[in-house]
Amino acid sequence: MKLRLKYALPMLALLAGGPATAETLRWGAARDIYSLDPYSYGESYTIAFLNHVYEGLVRYNEKLEIEPALAESWEVVSPSVWRFKLRPGVKFHDGADFTADDVVASLARVSDETSPLKGNLPTYKSSKKLDDLTVEIELTGPYPLLLNDLTNIQIFDEDWMKANDSLKPTDVSAKKEGYATFNTNGTGPFKVESRVPDSKTVLVKNDAWWDTPKHNLDRIEFTPISSAATRVAALLSGEIDFTENAPVQDVERLAASPGMKVMERTDLRTVMVGFNRKPKLADGRDNPFNDLKVRQAFELAIDRDLIKKRVMRGKSRSAGAMVAPEIPGYTEALDQFPPGDAEKAKALLTEAGQDGLPFTLTCTTDAYVSEEELCNAMVSMLTRAGFKPSLDIGPAAVQTPKRAGGQADVYLLGWANEPMLDSYSLLVQMIETKSDTAGVFNWGGWSYPAIDGKIKAASTEMDRDKRLALQTEAMKMAKDEIIMLPLHQQPVAWAMVDRVESVAQLADNKVRHWLTVMAPAK
Repeated sequence: MKLRLKYALPMLALLAGGPATAETLRWGAARDIYSLDPYSYGESYTIAFLNHVYEGLVRYNEKLEIEPALAESWEVVSPSVWRFKLRPGVKFHDGADFTADDVVASLARVSDETSPLKGNLPTYKSSKKLDDLTVEIELTGPYPLLLNDLTNIQIFDEDWMKANDSLKPTDVSAKKEGYATFNTNGTGPFKVESRVPDSKTVLVKNDAWWDTPKHNLDRIEFTPISSAATRVAALLSGEIDFTENAPVQDVERLAASPGMKVMERTDLRTVMVGFNRKPKLADGRDNPFNDLKVRQAFELAIDRDLIKKRVMRGKSRSAGAMVAPEIPGYTEALDQFPPGDAEKAKALLTEAGQDGLPFTLTCTTDAYVSEEELCNAMVSMLTRAGFKPSLDIGPAAVQTPKRAGGQADVYLLGWANEPMLDSYSLLVQMIETKSDTAGVFNWGGWSYPAIDGKIKAASTEMDRDKRLALQTEAMKMAKDEIIMLPLHQQPVAWAMVDRVESVAQLADNKVRHWLTVMAPAK
């Protein structure tokens, strides 16, 4: 039986130390999170936000290196078994003790056949408790990337799940909700005080957090503001203090404004075009995108460098590879792409017998940087090349079921290879044929057995160089077939009032406000 604190102990929190001042940070985001359940949808933004509330056995540090979190240490005891020693003295937000039972129950929940995140543990077989602070995880075989996977498998309290009928995961795409959709009980640096979806989510400092706080925040007010212009106006007027979604067209103005500062870089996320590859499109037509010539014509129609210049204000990085240079498995040879050429595209489309090909391009308004402008530019380019595209654009919450359900002819999808930070993430989640644990984001429904073979071989190869060589080969095969069409690594601009003295902007573009420090208000 786990111990559960009945009363709060504020005096202990005061004696625990930490930053002397406490501040409220008003965070204005381009969109809301999907759910308070980190297993409800394999989308990195929601999971990153919930890392303020929940924690994994391991985590990435400020150098994006893996370090202990809820597990203090680990060892490989056989080719398929890993043993984890858990951190003693950790409490959930409701005061319950963190134990091995919680890890076993959480792993069972996230690997459940109904879990949208089951693909994030592709070789997981089972786990068992050895004692209250020791867990063994059994895999289907040798697997080199378990720690990478575990960085975002966040741990729930087993008793809390049982008490609230939450042992099974929820699912945003299937519109399956539960208690965990609207309530939390983690071990992380902040607790959820309140939430009104699409309006405001309030986090408050967890005074009983096991780690030494590097932040001085006692409250975070997270407010989704979908309009870029409204978000910028809110920042300039002092209604919000921080946004990680500063529009590229407003970066210079924000940087020049008194009391403001801007941090810029490119993201690990590669924004790509995906094609429906099922025999029939949603409207019943034979699917023309199963013809490689049509996909080649599509690529020739897209001028990536013009998109960079006109849409992204020169701040993106045009890409021919499906992963960014920082991701293991990347090679410069795969990062080449043809220049946009509407006439060549039109000729190839004619050769394929698809002059004036009508189709729908499905885009979102709140998932990627300047996506609306990007999709409109693509529509113009494709029209000049002889296609007849129609644009279907709307919030991600509306568009995701269409994309995930195979109802979109062509769509945009961004992939940052998180939490794995390795090209195997892209391959197993997006390129491999859809199965129980693979192809979770293979929304187009393609299947290439030869590529699957390379991916499966990489999944058990413990020699890093050999593994990455296999993954590079698989990505070359996928590139040759234009399974996904890379466009760019998107630009990232964080803007904030100058009272925000320090904030950690890492290559993965995840906000980590447990590392944020604000100067006292004047």
